[in-house]
Parts: sequence; structure tokens; C-alpha cells
Amino acid sequence: MRRAIWEFSLASVLAISVCRPIPTIAQTIATHRVPASLAMEAASEVVASCAAQGYAETAVVVDADGVTIASLRGDRAGAHTLNSAYDKAYTAASFKRDTLGLSQNSAISSLAKLPYLIFLGGGVVVKIGDEVVGAIGAAGAPGGNLDDGCARAGLKKIQDRLR
Repeated sequence: MRRAIWEFSLASVLAISVCRPIPTIAQTIATHRVPASLAMEAASEVVASCAAQGYAETAVVVDADGVTIASLRGDRAGAHTLNSAYDKAYTAASFKRDTLGLSQNSAISSLAKLPYLIFLGGGVVVKIGDEVVGAIGAAGAPGGNLDDGCARAGLKKIQDRLR
């Protein structure tokens, strides 16, 4: 009788240990974010840089997921520049590449029908090391290459303070 109880107990313990889920260590993904204060500085510099050249510009700064952190519509910038600047920033963040380079790649032009994607210069990725942490979109100058220059001025303003 004792042996039967012992065997039953051993079998129960083995069954429970086999059927019980194995505990795992929770894992998270460490990411960086562009602080709102730096995003506003970058957007202000984009608008100011283009204004100094005579262009009415809008700037949008997004995080790595394409969510807006800061947006600034410069004096006299058209209403359409808000969407265009956002789309450029979103596209750069999504592809993890500057949109000026993407605009020259005809192989991806078929993706232009997807919402919020625009393959025109003016979207610049924001990186910490190799990690894309956001993007800056600029719109309003008479050409994507000019928008790109203004977006880069915004990035240059904050780049050394991103950690």
C-alpha cells in the first residue's frame, strides 16, 4: 500500500511538472525617444532656416513609430504643408531612411498609394547611433531638396544632445 501511494505521488509530481508552463524571464525592448523640448527646438529651427531663405515652411517631428511629437506651421505656410510635412516625417520613420534618397528609387513608387507615404525630399531620420528614434518632416519650400536642407538644419540643432 505504501509503495502504491509513493508511486502515485511520484507520478502526480511528474505530471504536474511536465504540464506546468516553464517560467520565462520577461523581456522588453529598450528604445529611445526624442524629448518634446528637443522636438520643438528642431521644428523651430526648420521653420527659421527656411524663413531665412524666404520660404514659408512647416515642420513635423515624429517618434520612431510615426507619431507626432511636435508640429509647427510657419508664417504664411500653406495649409497643405501640415499634411505634407507629416507624411515626409512618417515615411522617413517607416522606412528608416531619408526621403530624398527614397524619392530617387523608382522601385518603391508603387507604395505611394499607401496612406501617409510620400516620396519627396524633406523627411530626415533622427538617430542615436544606429537606432532610428524619429524623423523630421519639412514642407513648403519650392522643392524637396530645399525642404531636405531645412529639415537637416533642424536635426543639426539637436543632434549633439540626443542620447
